[in-house]
Amino acid sequence: MAKNVDENFFAVTPEILELTDLCKSHSTIDPELYAKYDVKRGLRDINGKGVLTGLTEISDIISSKEVDGKSVPCEGELYYRGINIVDIVRGFIAENRFGFEETTYLLLFGELPSAEKLEKFKQLLSKYRTLPTNFVRDIIMKAPTFDMMNTLARSVLTLYAYDERPNDTSLPNVLRQCLEMIALFPQLAVYGYQAYAHNVDPNYSFFIHTPKPELSVAENILYMLRIDNKYTALEARILDLALVLHAEHGGGNNSSFTTHVVASSGTDAYSVIAAALSSLKGPKHGGANIKVMMMFEDMKKNIDDWEDEDKVADYLNKLLNKEAFDRAGLIYGMGHAVYSLSDPRANIFKKFVKSLSEEKGLTKEYKLYSLVERLAPEVIGRRRKTYKGVSANIDFYSGFVYHMLGLPPELFTPVFAMARIAGWSAHLLEEQINVGKIIRPAYKSISAHREYVPLHER
Repeated sequence: MAKNVDENFFAVTPEILELTDLCKSHSTIDPELYAKYDVKRGLRDINGKGVLTGLTEISDIISSKEVDGKSVPCEGELYYRGINIVDIVRGFIAENRFGFEETTYLLLFGELPSAEKLEKFKQLLSKYRTLPTNFVRDIIMKAPTFDMMNTLARSVLTLYAYDERPNDTSLPNVLRQCLEMIALFPQLAVYGYQAYAHNVDPNYSFFIHTPKPELSVAENILYMLRIDNKYTALEARILDLALVLHAEHGGGNNSSFTTHVVASSGTDAYSVIAAALSSLKGPKHGGANIKVMMMFEDMKKNIDDWEDEDKVADYLNKLLNKEAFDRAGLIYGMGHAVYSLSDPRANIFKKFVKSLSEEKGLTKEYKLYSLVERLAPEVIGRRRKTYKGVSANIDFYSGFVYHMLGLPPELFTPVFAMARIAGWSAHLLEEQINVGKIIRPAYKSISAHREYVPLHER
């Protein structure tokens, strides 16, 4: 709470409740009107397919294929700049190296770098891993908040004030700004967490570790977060894989679309990325993995035998009946807005999750995740009619991975942002290069026109 502010200042008073009711009474729209006027709610058609609003060369998602003139669900595929994510991951894993920097280069510049270009790119990112003088003291340590996404957004907007050319939207300058943000995101998030943790618990040691130029992005995240700087090779490899899989996901996801929308107005790069961060913060977008973790914690408390399929299925039914966990009627981590039969990112990820669970002595938990992944589609299929299949998405496993890596829940979504800043930057640059009209979709007004009534007659 802000200092010297009466706690009642933040209370929801009867006056606020009354005004809320007034707001609702004049803003609630009959759901049937959306069908009447053929409005694509959420920019999706009746089958859940996204409405085409733009073109992109950055990434492609495939969830169905044409068979005899009909669209048929297929195993999910994800392409970065035309290259299958499976092949990208297989490439750097086979060569026993980190892949996020290479993936970032590919997303930004449209081609895989040579060994020489990749090394120069890593050096460039390392050069930009320097925060302005006293930034940690004056910005991050002051008024720390429990939500690191807000900390990130605030820090990004504040970087504007330290930039000598913040409003220069020429392509070279925007690229420079994007590279700086890609390089700085891990520090902004980790340092923000350290300040918050110390503020909540003064006994928590506040420490700042400067990133090391020879380390990868994934290694530096673990190096900066842990007081002893130590991490295993497997931990760093899996975190790097998580960054690669989260780096981009088509122009239609909420935060990437936000990037295009805000960039189309001609505003500065910091404002664009802050808007994207605000989008990703939402639990329907980037915060889903925390919900998955919380759901499993509740599941483990309420099921005495984690290997009993009947008991696990019964719990899943209770979730759908709004009788368990948060009573939202959802099995978190299952299903995706685009994918049906499978999420390729989840398929890649779970192969490595098993290895990490063995290293951490959490094989029992891994088996529970695997069981839920197998049973949930069956339970959902029996209970609900869906227009497409249901499968585990990447959020199903990512929270478990972050938990095994010892990341605090407050950093789960920021790790997503540390990765997705690569994709956002690519979309921002694409919007800059293909300068068009400001994005302005149409909304149909359904309010009746009325006469103005003078104050003394109301």
